[in-house]
Amino acid sequence: MNELAITVIGRDRPGIVADVAEVLSRLGANLTDSTMTRLGGHFAMTLICVGPAAAEVEAALAPLAAEGRLLATVRAVTPDGETALRGEPYVMAVHGADRMGIVAAMTRVLADFGGNVTDLSTRLTGALYVVVAEVDLPPGVAGELAGRLERVAAELGVEVTLRPADPDLL
Repeated sequence: MNELAITVIGRDRPGIVADVAEVLSRLGANLTDSTMTRLGGHFAMTLICVGPAAAEVEAALAPLAAEGRLLATVRAVTPDGETALRGEPYVMAVHGADRMGIVAAMTRVLADFGGNVTDLSTRLTGALYVVVAEVDLPPGVAGELAGRLERVAAELGVEVTLRPADPDLL
């Protein structure tokens, strides 16, 4: 069996998830990890599955991409297996007036402290910009990191919180 990374992007409409999932199911591909969302009227899906060769999956998804409705890419990937968390799960939330560079600045601080962003979403609602990131932090850095995040947030004119993640909710 092959491990595949698949992306599907296009104008949002009802049925995209069902269409893609049905194609993969017919091929005997098992969905192991996925994320799907709507971004500014566009649908975006990234998934990992185990199944047939990439070329066979590409061919089966091709009708969904007909006439430019969707863009589907399929790539064989090397299975890494399950990786153990190397640290502690936290959630960082940022909100404030929209401005250029919020995500870049805040994620740079996380990276400088050895934090690994495992999930990130942003939303712009009117003039309010919101970032929510799940991060894996090395043990013992949360206190100092929170202080640095607060200083950078103040420079950007936004608010930030960093709290331990509830593992039952992740």
